[in-house]
Amino acid sequence: MLRRSSFGTTSAEVAELVGLTAGQAVGRLVSNANYTVPPPIDLNDAKPTVGQPISTIPYDGDRNSELGYFVSYWWLGVMLGQQQPISLLDKLTLFWQNHFVTTREGVDDYRFIGRYLHLLRTHALGNFRTLLIEVTKDPAMLKYLNGNENEAGSPNENFGRELQELFTVGVLDPAGQYNYTEDDVKAAARVLTGWKFSNYWVSGSTTIGTTFDPTKHDTTDKVFSVHYNHTVIRGRSGPSAGDDELNDLVAMLLARPQTARFICRKLYRWFVNPNVTPDVETAVIEPLALFLASPSNDWAIRPVLEKLLTSEVFFSPQNQGAMIKSPIELVVGTLRLLQLPPPDMVTRPASYRKYMDIFYWRLRDLGQPLLDQPTVFGYEPYYQTGFSKIWINTTTIALRGALIDYLVQGYFEVEPGYRLKPDWVARIEAIQPNFSDVPPLTPTNPPTGTRAVTCEEVVAALLDGVFATDLFASQRDFLIDKIMMQEIPRLSWEFEWNAYRRDPTDSYRRNTVLWRLENLMKFALRMAEYHVV
Repeated sequence: MLRRSSFGTTSAEVAELVGLTAGQAVGRLVSNANYTVPPPIDLNDAKPTVGQPISTIPYDGDRNSELGYFVSYWWLGVMLGQQQPISLLDKLTLFWQNHFVTTREGVDDYRFIGRYLHLLRTHALGNFRTLLIEVTKDPAMLKYLNGNENEAGSPNENFGRELQELFTVGVLDPAGQYNYTEDDVKAAARVLTGWKFSNYWVSGSTTIGTTFDPTKHDTTDKVFSVHYNHTVIRGRSGPSAGDDELNDLVAMLLARPQTARFICRKLYRWFVNPNVTPDVETAVIEPLALFLASPSNDWAIRPVLEKLLTSEVFFSPQNQGAMIKSPIELVVGTLRLLQLPPPDMVTRPASYRKYMDIFYWRLRDLGQPLLDQPTVFGYEPYYQTGFSKIWINTTTIALRGALIDYLVQGYFEVEPGYRLKPDWVARIEAIQPNFSDVPPLTPTNPPTGTRAVTCEEVVAALLDGVFATDLFASQRDFLIDKIMMQEIPRLSWEFEWNAYRRDPTDSYRRNTVLWRLENLMKFALRMAEYHVV
């Protein structure tokens, strides 16, 4: 549950939920949502505005790109922190950002994209109808899909098309029939005429927003096809015309059964399994969609997620390890597993920026640039045939392995003298009872001293939470005998560890122990099981 609902987890977070029912655990993950996280700030310590919320900085075109990156760095930091206590809010926010795609590069105003992320986080667990309406009018979406250029007599059809193709009904139903026509696209575009954003790229401006210009709105009636039962949206005029017609358009789209199925299908692919079989469509998607659109639920998102994440199909063994981790799941999950959090954003902005530089650009190299999907369709593995397998190719598999090696060995430096590296030896010290009570070199009768932790205990401790599925005994033996011990008898580990316990200042003994632990972790984290959830 925690693997799928968050970006990786820790043993302590798992322990907090042990003993709860599935319903209680999901309820906690939902109610833990933190909507008051500190805002994105200027991370450039060479600027007088360092530490200042980005949204309050008068617009500076020369810094547009830099401050836009800082918004992405902020969101990556929120994912890493999981905003304790752990919740599913930001995993779901990423889902909606990949569903209602706008990008930092495409929008090209750091304030617009920052506001858009706030909108998605605010409504991620709320009501889909409300979210759809607010996204439609948001400045970032108006810029990204040219809604501001959509005027009476000169309609722009970009958003009217994507509203149907990608955001609601989808292009085709499961039988392969089209869900809308080109005339429906044109009619939707006419409904949406007149919406504008304010202060885009206006130097020195401190506010942004959305306005409706009645003089740019098409006031004629809009007639839709048989797919929408020939619905007619009555043309209006005046300052409320935009909202009134938008509400009618959304009501028409939500009345189509395909909309709820389209949303539930995507949620299933995101949280459960990328492959939706005909049986899943019938047994899972259709009932969930009926519930989503039912009068009693009225498009509330939270109850749908609670149903999905507590269902038998969610916990089915066939769905365990069914998805290859996305780069964000891999990077954030590994950093959380290894307990390598970023420096504090407010008190150490330069170090925080350097930390995020490292991992933001690796996400791009791995095929998932944060807040910069390659197209309006989103990241390719979430919609193309093959789904999550697309994350892996001859380039990315090597980059994934290199990232793991760098983290295990402490390659990345974020401050002078401070490298991101787990203290592997300290982790074993933590599980060693009576660390300083070492047995004597010569055995005594009766035995004295506290025995060393064994290879088996070391592996169990270090690999806790690493694998999505249980290892076979043969795999565990391979990790111990071939990788950790390099075919030396297992008892020699206890000899080496006890030698280190007798003199922790002996760098040779410490390095010998560390070498074995690093070998184990590099190989284990590279294993195929680690790349699935």
